[in-house]
Amino acid sequence: MNHSPELIVELKRKTIKVRQEIIRMTSIAQSGHLGGSLSCVEVLAALFFHQMRHDPHNPSWEERDRFILSKGHAAPALYATLALSGYFPVEELPTFRSVESRLQGHPDSTKTPGVEISTGSLGQGFSAAVGMALGFKISGRKNHVYTLLGDGELNEGEVWETAMFVNHHQIKGITAIIDRNYGQNDGATEEIMSLEPLTAKWMAFGWDVYEVNGHSIKEILDVLDQSIQQRKKQVVIIARTVKGKGVSIVEGNHNYHAKTLPRELADKVIGELQERFDEFE
Repeated sequence: MNHSPELIVELKRKTIKVRQEIIRMTSIAQSGHLGGSLSCVEVLAALFFHQMRHDPHNPSWEERDRFILSKGHAAPALYATLALSGYFPVEELPTFRSVESRLQGHPDSTKTPGVEISTGSLGQGFSAAVGMALGFKISGRKNHVYTLLGDGELNEGEVWETAMFVNHHQIKGITAIIDRNYGQNDGATEEIMSLEPLTAKWMAFGWDVYEVNGHSIKEILDVLDQSIQQRKKQVVIIARTVKGKGVSIVEGNHNYHAKTLPRELADKVIGELQERFDEFE
């Protein structure tokens, strides 16, 4: 499908706003996972602002598609996206990680509108997403399930058990997306536990595999459309990204897995991002 230049520009502007809010809320809290939140922004923007069927004014709408953030530590990215989608006020974002806030360090479905299931224990979000997709298959419903995993999360055996389960039961209504930013808590993924050849691994588990530049809105939209139109089985999209994308001192720096910017530097970076936003005016 050909997507209009206007749509691409609008989604790019959304990514800038999401990044600004991620930086703002984590710097205020002086807590949170900055690098892995910044790396998945384009994926979330493509899903929430275009691809998925959902209604922020009716979060329980039965016909909605589901999104599960399996890499639950990237909650700031999800919260910013949900707020800008209209699930709750953007003004609530600075309460991130505060006592009694609805925006806890990991997504909590009992507190936050738009969060389908509480996540944080790596691998379990993927399993829950598959359970939802299986339920939709059994009931004959057309709801689609999207789930975002971190590449470090693929160290978990539960991920591969789930991948086998999906193939065995031929559950076609799920799209798994891997945020392939090559970093995890302890360093580079290929030094901690090598994942390559990652494409071949998923293919061996019976999945259709697509690879995409995870920071190209156009490529993400195209591959989402292509995977739906040509779907014969379950799909995994490997989105190759840069950890900390959009902030030069954070990009590719594994030290910022769970480290935030000091407030004065955060304000400077937010201002620089605003200049990029204004270029689209």
